[in-house]
Amino acid sequence: MKLFSTPLLVLLLATTLAPETRAQSFSIDWFAIAGGGGTSTGSVFSVNGTIGQPAATGSPMTGGNYSLTGGFWALYAVQTDGAPWLAISRTNNAVMVYWSSTSTNWVLQQNASLSSANWTIVPETIMDNGTLKYIIVNPPGGNRFYRLFSQGNN
Repeated sequence: MKLFSTPLLVLLLATTLAPETRAQSFSIDWFAIAGGGGTSTGSVFSVNGTIGQPAATGSPMTGGNYSLTGGFWALYAVQTDGAPWLAISRTNNAVMVYWSSTSTNWVLQQNASLSSANWTIVPETIMDNGTLKYIIVNPPGGNRFYRLFSQGNN
């Protein structure tokens, strides 16, 4: 009676006599969960980005004469009951915060936190084109929230 077949015996000997192998010690020190996004171009430069990068910090990435700071830029308009509709739209590398020109006795306020009562009147000059009252906001450092606040009878 034959216990092992020749191919099985060869395989058994090969695995027993094979030199020891070890896995390489690789590590991934940085990663991001991301999805979506696209490419932004201007002049001769191009930047690829994604949406949902938890690793996007305020620390600049540098190389040669160039520097890029990642992160998210979001402005929020807080709607106040009874106030005119406050809106925000992107324009180039800034945003326009705007509301109807027919709204009187309302002031635009800003705050860095919704959990704080430290609302202050927006320091930028409010423009009026006859249809809209608006300000142009450049990318802020940190959070910035906006609301319209009543200053008397509306």
